[in-house]
Amino acid sequence: MEKTSSPFVDVSGAAPREQNMWPSIVITKESIDLEIARLQDIARPDNGRRASLIVHPQATRPGLGLSPGIDVTINVLNPGERTFNLRKNSNMVEICISGSGVAVCDGTQTRVSKFDVWNTPSMAVHSYYNDSNAPWVRLSYSNAPLLEKLEIHYVEEFEGDIPPADAGTTPAAAPNSSGGPRARDLALREQITEQGAWLLGYEWLIDIDVIESKSLHWPWEKVSQYLPSVEEIDRGYNGRRLFVLYNPATERRIGTTHSFFATISSSPPNNHHIPHRHSSAAMNYYLRGRGYSKVNGERLEWKEGDLILSAPGWAMHSHHSGDQTTSALTIQDHPLQIAMESLIWQERIKEPILTLGRQAGFESNRAQFVAAK
Repeated sequence: MEKTSSPFVDVSGAAPREQNMWPSIVITKESIDLEIARLQDIARPDNGRRASLIVHPQATRPGLGLSPGIDVTINVLNPGERTFNLRKNSNMVEICISGSGVAVCDGTQTRVSKFDVWNTPSMAVHSYYNDSNAPWVRLSYSNAPLLEKLEIHYVEEFEGDIPPADAGTTPAAAPNSSGGPRARDLALREQITEQGAWLLGYEWLIDIDVIESKSLHWPWEKVSQYLPSVEEIDRGYNGRRLFVLYNPATERRIGTTHSFFATISSSPPNNHHIPHRHSSAAMNYYLRGRGYSKVNGERLEWKEGDLILSAPGWAMHSHHSGDQTTSALTIQDHPLQIAMESLIWQERIKEPILTLGRQAGFESNRAQFVAAK
């Protein structure tokens, strides 16, 4: 009889493991453009997806990404091309970086053009087609690496309509469509301590209240109109000059999807951030301008069209614009970390480390500039 290894690992008195922080890297516009050109020239895949993952040198399978929990994919559709339908339990934020096309999500068509941003919810049936006369290029950010590491990434791809097994269902369909009481209304719901501990019956686990999660679109034509208002805040402002592309379905997690927030920034020339850090990872795609970032003491130069892993989780970092106005799309897994109660944040080096969402957060000095007007 073969010996089986013990399922136990003695960690009595063990010190915490030192975390393996991935270094920040810059993927240049030139290298992105070369990969876009390569994708344009390959034979069209059967499913229509001309795509290339951008992978960090330290990434390992399963779950290749630009950070341990976030992947970025370059997607190209040549004129007249269309992709198969796709459905997966990862969610996405996408940005059009050149050309234009139509994103279809749960039957709704959204026409997007340069710098438009949109989200794709989990398990939404989605596809893309290019009805223009120029290649359409977009960057897609998803939480697939995390789900791959958990071995729970559900993906299906198909032509035509929604699979027959799903016909007639909608994301918000109520299980008690007959009009009778919900099973969970008949299950136990009892507070058992004064401090707030409750007991709930099984049905509370399988019949969760629905908050509609749909694809939303943030057109650059509209978003860009608001950017001067943050760029023009006085130089003494100690916050970030940006807007969150907010999806109300994420509620207090302040996200664009339930995993990520997306922000669009606008910083004046020679603007310098105060160093800060957070457990959420962040990556910047620069829409205009040039400058540099300091990440864990390393200086990284960037410019328009570059993509940078700008803040590996818990890395001290700051961003500095050069001699031009600078704008970036930032993707950060802030909402996911709030949901896990793991979002620790240090807004300024001499301030405390706080668990955002569990403790009262930080204040900026915005009030003094509003009062001065």
